[in-house]
Amino acid sequence: MKTITIAILMLFSVSVFAQTNTELKAHFEAYYKQMKKQGDKQGVINAMTHLDVLEPSVARKDTLAYIYLSEGQYMQALNTIGVEKNATDSDMNVEVKALALKNLNQVAMSLEHFEVLYQRDPNAYLAYEMADMKIQTNDLAGARLNIDYAMANVTDDMKRAFYEKQQPYETSLKAALTYLKGLLTFTENKTANMDAALKLMNDALAIDPNFNLAKISREALEAQKAQRAQQAAAAKKG
Repeated sequence: MKTITIAILMLFSVSVFAQTNTELKAHFEAYYKQMKKQGDKQGVINAMTHLDVLEPSVARKDTLAYIYLSEGQYMQALNTIGVEKNATDSDMNVEVKALALKNLNQVAMSLEHFEVLYQRDPNAYLAYEMADMKIQTNDLAGARLNIDYAMANVTDDMKRAFYEKQQPYETSLKAALTYLKGLLTFTENKTANMDAALKLMNDALAIDPNFNLAKISREALEAQKAQRAQQAAAAKKG
């Protein structure tokens, strides 16, 4: 009799738990919809986190990580989905890892995920980002390959955002690639390629005269060139 009573109580407890779980899921689904309607990103994050605890889902984790990324919460994004490369990762998952790691200055790790995205869907935007990072990691041959691909596939309507000014701005992706080619050319040989790099900076500014980063780079190159000329003149006098 005692055994039967315990069994009945256990079945009742399981039933109550299932009912409670269903009610909680319904509550947080409604909460999620309301937070989304109100544009409350933190509320959306809270709702999705609760839903994932109640009913774990790879797709939900990917979406949650993407929201963290869009809010500039890069560590939270990576803590949600990890940093490992997995063949089964969705494009969204890989993109979050690539961008979050880049924003955390983990350039080499970020590049691994950018390479996966590039293998799946090569395009001029990805090629630009990869070339930029490869210059930073001194993979100059890889950077040139990416730039050449992007230059062959860029169109006039493509834009790229820059953030070095207090007010972010957009410029032509073609101008951005020309600037990056100038930076690469200078990095390959800072003595012999000075004039070639300067020409490319001027070419970038011919496409977009308001391209601030190209202006700054041109000024820096001109200053270096003038300094070298002064040093050479002083050496002759000496």
